[in-house]
Amino acid sequence: MSISSRFSVGIHILTLIEINKNGVSSSEFLAGSVNTNPAVIRKIMGMLKKAGLIKVQPGIAGAELAKELSDITLLDVYKAVNVVKDNELFSIHENPNPDCPVGRNIQNTIEPLFFSAQTALEKVLENVTIEEVVKGISSQ
Repeated sequence: MSISSRFSVGIHILTLIEINKNGVSSSEFLAGSVNTNPAVIRKIMGMLKKAGLIKVQPGIAGAELAKELSDITLLDVYKAVNVVKDNELFSIHENPNPDCPVGRNIQNTIEPLFFSAQTALEKVLENVTIEEVVKGISSQ
């Protein structure tokens, strides 16, 4: 299982809105860059709007960033597009056999490891901004 593509599409949307800030970033325009249906873009834009990352006005084509680039982290995007619920990046099977020594102990053994891994991932995402993504694309 992989992290939902909504995450990368959310980053794509925010980056393109910034790079195209002098143009109109409509869902059709953004969908052309992502190479997907505008309805998919509108759904993700709704999530980004709800999280306070973009501004969109009904009846007016286009979107703009609601925050400075340096204030939007990849963790903000990750949370905005509901990639996973809090502390649920990794699923652990719920009903192992309690009569088996592994089944009896597996959950308590691996759950802290999974929590640490998710925390590490989120720490990395928290330290990267959309500004850095824009600079990376602009330098290519």
